[in-house]
Amino acid sequence: MPEIKYKRVLLKLSGEAIGGKEKKGVDAETLGKICDQVKNMVDLGVQVAIVVGGGNFWRGRYGHQMERTTSDYMGMLATVMNGLALQDSLEARGLATRLQTAIEMRQIAEPYIKRKAIKHLNEGRVVIFACGTGNPFFTTDTAAALRSAEIEAEVILLAKTIDGVYSADPKEDKNAVKYDEITYLDILNQDLKVMDSTATSLCKDNKIPLIVFGIDEPENMVKIIKGEKIGTYIN
Repeated sequence: MPEIKYKRVLLKLSGEAIGGKEKKGVDAETLGKICDQVKNMVDLGVQVAIVVGGGNFWRGRYGHQMERTTSDYMGMLATVMNGLALQDSLEARGLATRLQTAIEMRQIAEPYIKRKAIKHLNEGRVVIFACGTGNPFFTTDTAAALRSAEIEAEVILLAKTIDGVYSADPKEDKNAVKYDEITYLDILNQDLKVMDSTATSLCKDNKIPLIVFGIDEPENMVKIIKGEKIGTYIN
């Protein structure tokens, strides 16, 4: 078995990543490619937890005329739909999984309990965290930072539609420079839109390394856990 650099990882997936090219709904082909690579990681002996967003079904900006907490709770429910889709796709590949939600819905998922999550990981199950933190006004980026700290993940793998962190949006600025490595403090000082500031500060305070990579090539996550330098490393 090849040597792996990280034993326990938290994979942060946006809803748009699951939505494929249209970034809406669930694209079965895209979801399947992601789950294939998750299986490859598990087969290598990596413990994998996943925090999933819900932007392919609902985004806060859609509810700009809606009371904020209502809009945020709708977003949390969207993450549950994505969590169920992930669970189904992973189990179709023979992986044992557990979906845990920050808001109780016992008929379809376990309530989030740190010790149960860690037990599942130790027993080789993939654990999917949905509903964000369970609180409005917090993003799923913050949920990823929080869950990572709680389960003592060695790294956060942040899947993006671009292949790393740039000095500006490379789709709008051709002179944007890609960073191979950067600190959380630099991200905050330069106001780079990698994660929201709450999530960034939480990672910084808890010394959680984060690697930003392009989800267009899902096999990158396997290369990362083998130690290859992919995307941008944040410490």
